[in-house]
Amino acid sequence: MRSDEQGKCVIFSAPSGAGKTTIVHYLLSRLSGLEFSVSACSREPRVNEVHGKDYYFLGLEGFRKKIAEQAFVEWEEVYTDNYYGTLKSEIERIWSQGNSVIFDVDVVGGLNLKKKFGDAALAVFVQPPSIDVLEKRLRGRSTESEDKIRQRMEKAANELSYADRFDVLLVNDDLDAACQKALILVTEFLGRR
Repeated sequence: MRSDEQGKCVIFSAPSGAGKTTIVHYLLSRLSGLEFSVSACSREPRVNEVHGKDYYFLGLEGFRKKIAEQAFVEWEEVYTDNYYGTLKSEIERIWSQGNSVIFDVDVVGGLNLKKKFGDAALAVFVQPPSIDVLEKRLRGRSTESEDKIRQRMEKAANELSYADRFDVLLVNDDLDAACQKALILVTEFLGRR
């Protein structure tokens, strides 16, 4: 991607269960000209997930092929043989339509995107009120096994240590208030009234 083709992007990162996806969906429903960047992954789709809408489901070999082709802006092996990344073609598609990109990515991915896009990106870390509340939210989903919850909690403890590397720390202790704060932040960053 050439720098003269670069538009703005907004990055939301958080430990799993902090509320970033809900906040991103809220922003997409309120702001025109903002488009969601669909991430690619190596895993199989879950029930009700749609290729090209929720993720680009590439499979393990397909994902590794894209890595070799240098097709990603950023990618990470989140868990063993479980890759996630942002395709350059996805960003180019959104910018070519004159839209700004919004990302919903894990913490390492968010930092990598901020490093790549610099001042053209606003990086927001969504923080849960506490690690106990985070665990309660994950359990409340009823979608994860006990082993997955344990993995996510271990990862979350590490991810919380990166919060100060983001442009903004948004504590989600009240979802409506967090959504409103996010709307103000993003509107100001994009230069809208």
